[in-house]
Amino acid sequence: MKLHLPVVSVYAVPTDAPEADGTLAWNSTTVVIAEVTAGDATGTGWTYGPAAVGDFLRDHLAPLVEGSSALDIPAVHEAMSRAIRNAGRPGVAACAISALDIALWDLKARLLELPLARLLGSCRERVPVYGSGGFTTYHDKHLAAQLNGWVHGQHIPRVKIKIGEDWGRAVLRDISRVEGARQVIGPEAELYVDANGAYTRKQAVRVGRSLAEHGVGWFEEPVSSDDLTGLRLVRDALPCDITAGEYGYDLPYFARMIAAGAVDCLQIDATRCGGLTDFLRAAALAQAHGLQVSAHCAPHAHAAAAAAIPNLRHIEWFHDHVRVEDMFFDGALDPTGGTVTPTHGIGHGLTLRAEEVQEYRVA
Repeated sequence: MKLHLPVVSVYAVPTDAPEADGTLAWNSTTVVIAEVTAGDATGTGWTYGPAAVGDFLRDHLAPLVEGSSALDIPAVHEAMSRAIRNAGRPGVAACAISALDIALWDLKARLLELPLARLLGSCRERVPVYGSGGFTTYHDKHLAAQLNGWVHGQHIPRVKIKIGEDWGRAVLRDISRVEGARQVIGPEAELYVDANGAYTRKQAVRVGRSLAEHGVGWFEEPVSSDDLTGLRLVRDALPCDITAGEYGYDLPYFARMIAAGAVDCLQIDATRCGGLTDFLRAAALAQAHGLQVSAHCAPHAHAAAAAAIPNLRHIEWFHDHVRVEDMFFDGALDPTGGTVTPTHGIGHGLTLRAEEVQEYRVA
């Protein structure tokens, strides 16, 4: 079964409130969608990034896919990876490969009339999730409402908020927000924080010791994820788990992070690292070194593959991406109870609502 020329579309969705983390602010989310067809079946993949990802995908990668075997995903993936040598892998090119790779896996499962989780082979029926949002721009009532919705409404027993506001210049407010979050969710729920690389090394250690007083067990990117030595120093100094990896665009990135002893749990993003093909490879690399992995953002893109990973900790139920994926697709998953079950329907179980979301289309 031969692949046809992929169709690419780009959409920009305004956020439902101003959003920021420790090092960046934004007011919209851009999603790039790739649709790949063979015979009567169509597979859908996507990534989050600038509209330039769509241009690169359409101009440089789509022609490589046309005419290839729909069942031989490793061959197509390797052809795309080799073709971007001079363009550079990290960033736009890797996101473009990722969207197409996810679409190819969805298509293959649909051609074989299987749920993607069954095609990959599940080691669990239910995949744990954690609620993620808590942006630094949220006032206290907004933050409390979001946390309440996850923990007491949907009964998700683990949540994450952003800290490191203004590149680490608002530590007192960071700690105050963590204290408030703990009061809202109660003593039993797990509390995570994400500084998005905003702190310096020793600042991160000082903040981490305060976080421990409020039972924070997950400290994401306390320093820049490029500072592997700094991550290791913070990891050695604090009792909580240190995590990073969301900016991994290729396998060598994850190999370096693991070799440096930089993290307790490796984060992997299939919409950036090279799709489900390299997501599974990175997870296996982590398993070989005794590490668990957590899927970063884009929860519906990860759910089926996450079910196949023995060393999975959870997937991120990220507010922005959940909102977009609920708007754009039929078949969205229900995280009530703190898990999702990705075995419904065929493929990844999602169908694009192309007509309903046309108002957001920008390319």
